[in-house]
Amino acid sequence: MNEHFQSLDQVKASAIDMVIKFGPKFVVALLILAAGYFVGRWVAGILDRLLVRLSLEAPIRSLLVRVTHVLVLGLFAIMALQNLGVELLPLVAGLGVAGAGVALAMQGILGNVAAGLTIIFTHPFHVGDYLSIGDEEGEVLDVSLFSTTLGHTDRSKVIIPNRKIVGEILHNYGKIRQLDLAVGVSYDTDVNAALRVIDEVLRANPRVLADPAPVVGVRRLADYRVAIGINPWVKVPDYVAACNEINQAVLETFRARDIAIPLPQQEVRMLGAIA
Repeated sequence: MNEHFQSLDQVKASAIDMVIKFGPKFVVALLILAAGYFVGRWVAGILDRLLVRLSLEAPIRSLLVRVTHVLVLGLFAIMALQNLGVELLPLVAGLGVAGAGVALAMQGILGNVAAGLTIIFTHPFHVGDYLSIGDEEGEVLDVSLFSTTLGHTDRSKVIIPNRKIVGEILHNYGKIRQLDLAVGVSYDTDVNAALRVIDEVLRANPRVLADPAPVVGVRRLADYRVAIGINPWVKVPDYVAACNEINQAVLETFRARDIAIPLPQQEVRMLGAIA
């Protein structure tokens, strides 16, 4: 029984010695980590205000601010470990070996990160631009470190890994798009009158931008019609709606002004009578 109490006393004494020896260091380490958290927030806040002045996009700005906060906190964490007497050289060596293994196992993810950083710093596109990448296209909704999100007019989204974007042929329409519409009139029609009608239709549509100016003109002389090209500019979200509205308005206005839209015709000649 006495031996049991002696063991408890030894454990208690060892615990007290550990608390006396490492307690102050542990408290200081916690204070260093707390200071690192608040210093990181302060530095991140300064960086955020600077990036706002530089007109950097919100997703990219948020990413850089978070990375800065983590780096500052990591620096203070190293200081806290040093205060506790942890040997950092073996720890760094171990982390290096582990990092090499993780890098091999996460090649795809690291490729996305590298591609994301390339996109962030080279600015091939911005949030709100309309992109065409391979078989996918849409409005850029978000740019993150790992992927880029495109939105479609049907409110669906497609998420593309960044490594599938960097190095590929990318068509950036920007924040406005040019419609590619056409209407046919007969050869007997006053083409100038038809062009004036189309100009009126475009001016009346609030989605059509005045600058850049719409491009309207005779595109092609076909077999049975004169093809008139209608190419106004609209904002990316208005693309589909503007196509529908302009086509409908041109059709209704042509009917009201008695401007004929000819149907396909084919002439068949009988060269000889059938016996």
